[in-house]
Amino acid sequence: MDVVSVGETMVLFTPETTGQMRYAKQFSSRIAGAETNTLIGLAKLGHQAGWISRVGKDEFGSSILSFVRGEGVDVSRVKQTTGASTGIFFKEIVSEKNVRIHYYRKDSAASLLAPQDIDEDYIAQSKYLYITGITPALSESCRDMTFYAMDVAKKNGVQIVFDPNVRRKLWDDELARKTLLRIAEKSDIILPGISEGEFLFNVNHHKEIAQLFHQLGAKVVVVKLGEQGAYYSANNESGHIEAVRIEHVVDPVGAGDGFAAGLLSGLLDDLEMKQAVARACTVGAMVTTVNGDVEGLPDRDALESFIRSSPSDEVSR
Repeated sequence: MDVVSVGETMVLFTPETTGQMRYAKQFSSRIAGAETNTLIGLAKLGHQAGWISRVGKDEFGSSILSFVRGEGVDVSRVKQTTGASTGIFFKEIVSEKNVRIHYYRKDSAASLLAPQDIDEDYIAQSKYLYITGITPALSESCRDMTFYAMDVAKKNGVQIVFDPNVRRKLWDDELARKTLLRIAEKSDIILPGISEGEFLFNVNHHKEIAQLFHQLGAKVVVVKLGEQGAYYSANNESGHIEAVRIEHVVDPVGAGDGFAAGLLSGLLDDLEMKQAVARACTVGAMVTTVNGDVEGLPDRDALESFIRSSPSDEVSR
């Protein structure tokens, strides 16, 4: 296995009409989860990706398993739990500039994840363990499970990649900050955004954010800068990669997950850090051109085609 991740995936419902959701009569549904978005991105690029989680023993859980499996991700370590439901959430588009997210995930099957759900051998035979800051926000047992998974990775020489992915709606700020900094201390590669640097360190400059994560022990820090690209710092090397220009952004949701997939793909392909970050920027940009979290993730052919058509010198295979 190249990359293993653990976390919750839910079913997302979006009204077909704009306005307050109380007036909506029809909804579309999609499968959404930060960790599975990244794993699907890796699978589409030809890498081996495995997911550890729980879903309910219900139709939504079966739908998620079928979808994620169909996208090429190994789901053999996902359990269907009786007595707890699969999480769902709603995206209420009140107006173009007012989008509200409503979670129905309290006591969901994934919130019951605990250290005993971790298969040590499964993580041990992987190259990277990918962790986000969402999973430890779900429950105390999820926090315990996250740290146990990281300890297993450390014990077996598996590199830990951490995307803070702050979700302030899910937990208290003080607990979130304390927990995420503890995770950062155990991580090898960290992928923060500027807002996450502000939340954790009260600074908003990419170089300062990178330095502070290095002081916690990170070997590699890649700061996502949105339309300005990304800044990377690793092994006495640092630099800035320009963003890939997109004429029309359709849906920015999932771009960060695509970024992580692109970076990990580059590292798995033994690209230089500069090239791996450029691939991350490219995949992240491609995600924004299609509505949905995973629908814009490219396979190798699509990535190569996009690279050939891009004027940017930074875009890398």
